[in-house]
Amino acid sequence: MTASTPRPAVVLVSGGLDSATILAICQSQGFEPYAISFDYGQRHRHELAAADRVCAAAGVRRHIVVPLDLRAFGGSALTADIAVPKDRSDAQMSVGIPITYVPARNTIFLSIALGWAEVLGASDLFIGVNAVDYSGYPDCRPEFINAFQSMARLATRSGVEGEGEWRIHAPLIDLSKAEIIRRGMELGVDYSLTHSCYDPDPEGRGCGHCDSCQLRLKGFADAGLIDPAPYVSR
Repeated sequence: MTASTPRPAVVLVSGGLDSATILAICQSQGFEPYAISFDYGQRHRHELAAADRVCAAAGVRRHIVVPLDLRAFGGSALTADIAVPKDRSDAQMSVGIPITYVPARNTIFLSIALGWAEVLGASDLFIGVNAVDYSGYPDCRPEFINAFQSMARLATRSGVEGEGEWRIHAPLIDLSKAEIIRRGMELGVDYSLTHSCYDPDPEGRGCGHCDSCQLRLKGFADAGLIDPAPYVSR
């Protein structure tokens, strides 16, 4: 790798607003992104189609989709036949861990991304977790990211042999949804390509009522913008 060659980085791309922003941030920092998405038994495939669109628009060299079957043990409204909560208030969303939490999802995803990064000779992983406008997910907190980074340094050959210093980049973690959107707009992210809804209609339109839709719509409103994504009901 020459001095002029961009360093490789593995970026987790779900197809949502946050991951599209994190991909743009990765590129703006001079990295060559290698995108990874997961077909994990989620309720729908619209987000995977969105991930393809986002990566294509960004000119990502390689985008892989890893098949997993988290539906095998369920435990979440996203991986089991459990109703997705709708029209929850801000107070309700701020208390407890919701049923849309997928057990250990970010731990699993980051572990697989870590393996690919080691093969690529990359020491940097980017993930769009957020601890401000989030729905109570424990694996979106700074404590989790710091702990995983420490684990990566202990659990990999490159970490043990000192070939690279693992860095888990989570630059959205302390930003509000509006701040994330503004940052993405500065970097030219086309949010019409993204998908965030937990329970879309067959055409992929957002329901407008799940936690994810509400947080997204509020973020655009707070940023003084109109969400370009299609909705059944806003």
